[in-house]
Amino acid sequence: MEVTLAYALILVPIACAAIVGFSPSNLAKWIGTFGAFATLAVAMLFAWTFPHWTDGLFAPTNDATSWFSAMGVSISLGADSVALLLILMTTFLMPLILIGSFTAINERVKEYYFWFLLLEASMLGAFLARDAVLFFVSYEFTMIPMFFLIANWGGLQRRQAAVKYVLYSFGGGILTLVGLLYVAMKMHAATGEWNFGIGPMTEFCSTTLPASEQVWVFLLLMAGFAVKIPLVPLHTWLPLVHDQAPTGGSVILAGTLLKLGTFGEFRIALPMAPIGGVEWNFVLAVLCLIGIVAAALICWVQHDAKKLVAYSSVTHIAFCMLGMFSLNSIGVTGSVMYMISHGLSTGALFLCIGMVYERYHTKDMDELGGLYRRMPIWSFFMVFFALASLGLPGLNGFPGEFYCLVGAFIAEDTAATGYPGLMGPWFAIIAGLGLIAAAMYLLMLVGRLVWGPLREPGAHDKDHAHTSHHAPTSALPVDIGAREIGILLPLAIACLVLGLYPEPMFKAIEPSVKNMLKPYPALVERYVRDGTLLNDETETSNSPFADATQK
Repeated sequence: MEVTLAYALILVPIACAAIVGFSPSNLAKWIGTFGAFATLAVAMLFAWTFPHWTDGLFAPTNDATSWFSAMGVSISLGADSVALLLILMTTFLMPLILIGSFTAINERVKEYYFWFLLLEASMLGAFLARDAVLFFVSYEFTMIPMFFLIANWGGLQRRQAAVKYVLYSFGGGILTLVGLLYVAMKMHAATGEWNFGIGPMTEFCSTTLPASEQVWVFLLLMAGFAVKIPLVPLHTWLPLVHDQAPTGGSVILAGTLLKLGTFGEFRIALPMAPIGGVEWNFVLAVLCLIGIVAAALICWVQHDAKKLVAYSSVTHIAFCMLGMFSLNSIGVTGSVMYMISHGLSTGALFLCIGMVYERYHTKDMDELGGLYRRMPIWSFFMVFFALASLGLPGLNGFPGEFYCLVGAFIAEDTAATGYPGLMGPWFAIIAGLGLIAAAMYLLMLVGRLVWGPLREPGAHDKDHAHTSHHAPTSALPVDIGAREIGILLPLAIACLVLGLYPEPMFKAIEPSVKNMLKPYPALVERYVRDGTLLNDETETSNSPFADATQK
């Protein structure tokens, strides 16, 4: 059953995309939305039958079917609890995005829904892949649908944004590919066989490659994933792409596409080259702090609401990665939780801003304000999701933020806390100041858009002429209607449930986190004692996948 469902998660959206391509234009949105709901149903059934919630181990669904078997490339699908949570979030967001596009997209409708379904299939393929080649193909294929979504349905600078997105994504992907190929070639030289299984490659690299080579493998993998995350200073593509992408593109970018980078770091880079993870830890942690503080300060001077939320993503993702680089179970658990909560609340903020843009065709906060007088229902959701994004206790942003902060705070090199690490209180204090700044700019966003005297643009015909794929203002009621409430309400419920009762999520994440961190306590202890791990060129620590590989 697991095998069938894993394949169905990828094949259902592909099949529906093909049907959309041959369907009449007036049916495309309905078929596309049906395909998204069908994929969500498969994902829920997959979660219901998933037997590995408690151990967090890889569960390959098929190792027998192979492409180019002589090269060791196979169709090997599987998931641990972290991958499954990201799959559920992806399939949960997709129907909401497509329903939200019913009035926003009026031109080339078939192509829009076709590309979105292919994008969903490629993202799910990356989360399910247990073969490095399959992972890389799925990971990089997401670039193609996103390019067309931005270039065809974006804003006035959509072509520039689409090209910038491709250049950054392709450049980062090449670095990741070089790192993976290097490990595969060294493994082939040692064993005489080609094997691109992520588990065997992780076992070989983490236990056999010398420390100096692990450091460079980690740097290559990390550089590629850092572009997708994105980390400072590789973040400059994100604000432009978010600002120019259609609303649905911004939601899926914040909700899932960025998480491909964090997932790659969690599942591949840190386990595969743990010595590199320790050696580069301090530098990466400092980059996270720079991203948290700098992006928060940039948000203060933004006049474009969508661009402000885009820069806030840089802050939030840097905070998420700070928890991961704490290299202890508390911080990494918070990091994974933050992946999910950021996707929900930030995706919802982009939806809210997109609904305003449909009506007024501007995102400029100098032209818009006091909208609670015109749109009280929309204002309620806007305030709710802003509070969720800034980490208000009781909402989804708080548990992940708190765990990330605690994880960084207790990761002291003295090991006095029982969680040896390379950060400590100062990292948590600086990150906390960044959170205060984040709260201020999000409250500023709400204060300018929602409260105060009513401000509405006097004329926007010129802007509307350049973006004719958006519905005219007269086609929509002033406040959001039943369809838009139906889009935002599930997201609000999810934010509330995760904030009030995060324990099931933490229990699901914990085993997979412990499995990934297995080599790190001993390595951190050695690093603190010796100042480096590069003096030891002998066999390193046991990989977290050693038992599974030996079996």
